[in-house]
Amino acid sequence: MTPSRRYAKKHTKAIHRRRLNAQERHQHQQQQAQRHIDALRQALDDLGLPDNLVIEIEGRLRAQKKLLGKLFGLMFPTLFGCRSAYELTCVRGWDKHLPSRLLGALPKRSWLKRLRTLGLDVLAPLWRHVESMSQATRSRWQWTWVWDDSVFRKYGQDFELVGHWYSGQHKRVVSGIDGVLMIVVIGDGKLVVPVDFAVRRPDPKGPGARCRNKLEWAQVMLDQSQAALARRGLHLPAPLAAADSWFSDSKLMRHVSNSHQGTLLVQGKSTYAFTLAGGQKVKGADLIKGDPWPWRQSLYAPGCRYARLRAHSATYGEVTLLLVDKPGEDRFYLFCLASDIPATRLLRVWSRRNLIEQVFRILKHLLATDACQVHSEDAYYGHLVLRLMASFVLYYTSRVLFKGRVTMEEMIFNLKHHWASVDCQELELYGLA
Repeated sequence: MTPSRRYAKKHTKAIHRRRLNAQERHQHQQQQAQRHIDALRQALDDLGLPDNLVIEIEGRLRAQKKLLGKLFGLMFPTLFGCRSAYELTCVRGWDKHLPSRLLGALPKRSWLKRLRTLGLDVLAPLWRHVESMSQATRSRWQWTWVWDDSVFRKYGQDFELVGHWYSGQHKRVVSGIDGVLMIVVIGDGKLVVPVDFAVRRPDPKGPGARCRNKLEWAQVMLDQSQAALARRGLHLPAPLAAADSWFSDSKLMRHVSNSHQGTLLVQGKSTYAFTLAGGQKVKGADLIKGDPWPWRQSLYAPGCRYARLRAHSATYGEVTLLLVDKPGEDRFYLFCLASDIPATRLLRVWSRRNLIEQVFRILKHLLATDACQVHSEDAYYGHLVLRLMASFVLYYTSRVLFKGRVTMEEMIFNLKHHWASVDCQELELYGLA
């Protein structure tokens, strides 16, 4: 037997073996679903309900089983142990384009309205709960507004949202969809609430000015969120916001300071130039590499030291510089417009900015955002909004229900195995698989 023929037979046997295993698993799930349906019918019979009611409920369960099961399974294939929706469609014979048609039925404004409503419904009762409490209690429930953008890799020149964007994760320009997200971190990160989301259009069509960049989107998101919370009767303190160096714009920082009396803390770049209080002219590279600064040890992070300086910038005006030197990490510096806020509080605000990376990690890895296969803008907004809501639930579960007893990686591992068992047990009972 020739090597090519031997390889072909081996490959054919492997395909046949995988198909048989998949059919056995599918048959086992159908048997379990039938046992659950019989148990539900028996329970309804024991209650003495009419027979027609039992038949109607049973029919509705079977109808929802096909529709919701396909939608949930194809949108979140990684929760069921599959790398892509194609693995589910091969076994169960689903139409992989069904979620795209369903989600595309609503315009993107409706999806964004649902996300913003969710954020406001979560934030409003939290603030009313602590508004009448002492200053010490409110300090433990401080809000930190955080902006960041992320590129969701996707190919297809016909899709208007796809463009070429710089990705910090890949350290290069990639083809994909660039989304800007604003979250609110409650306290030290026990709760992270997505408030608003927007997708940047790379090449807008039609009349009018060019599309908004991430700086304009950040300003619009903050203004609309503050106005919406004010309409609900919330009297919030001046916002404290944090963002990376891409949001270090003088217009945005002045807008936060003048319109909201707030503070925007951003990471500085090595090319920025400042004039210190004593007249010394330095650049960002000098702040990172030099050492003649009034260093102080941090009480909250052992081994970490920081230095606070006052300086003047030709672009930003009077600013406050905060140099941070952590063991095992590269030194960096933060700055904001001149402020009397203590340096320790600014450091805590900046530490909460990293929590937005966990939101993007959940979106990209656990909820497989990059694996979305839709062909319309409205449907893609629906996919992203539902995934943002799911990431909020998963993060809340990891921080509140688990109460910090497990790490994020352990929580993701446990959730995968939990959903794998729910797929063939509980979801069949409720008609979701």
